[in-house]
Amino acid sequence: MLPKNRLIYPLLGLLFLSLSAFTFHKFYMGVFQVNYAAEKKMIQITSRIFVDDLNNGIEKKYHKKTNIGTEKETQADVDLLKKYLSENFTIKINGQSKPITFLSKEVESDDVLVCYSRIKDVEKFKTIEISNSILVDWNTEQQNITHITAFGVKRSVLFTESSRKELLKY
Repeated sequence: MLPKNRLIYPLLGLLFLSLSAFTFHKFYMGVFQVNYAAEKKMIQITSRIFVDDLNNGIEKKYHKKTNIGTEKETQADVDLLKKYLSENFTIKINGQSKPITFLSKEVESDDVLVCYSRIKDVEKFKTIEISNSILVDWNTEQQNITHITAFGVKRSVLFTESSRKELLKY
């Protein structure tokens, strides 16, 4: 029979290593809210994306270093952000692509960029198709949860590297 401490110490070490492995693993998630405001005939979009991941993703795609969401941010960085968002987040209403207007952005909690956008002149619709490939080309572990609220119904869709588009019917 083994003495207790010869068994306990290795088990404690194994427990410590397994728990510390979880703390070093980074979580790659973007959160998007798409709301249809029927009274305003508008779709309102709020995007929450980690600043460092966004800068890395934009740099990989356009081969330009950006400082979005930092004190070093330039107008060129913001223009590249708008381009990136328009190429990687699109919406079709009843099969027709709709232009998304970028309104503003702010940094939340020092590491999350919140972007506000909208689509104007949206009448009642039967289908909405959302394509969301934000950061999935940069990181295959990226997941984008998108909450869609329209006509009193809230749905949630998870976009990943293998699932970048979803058609919702109303």
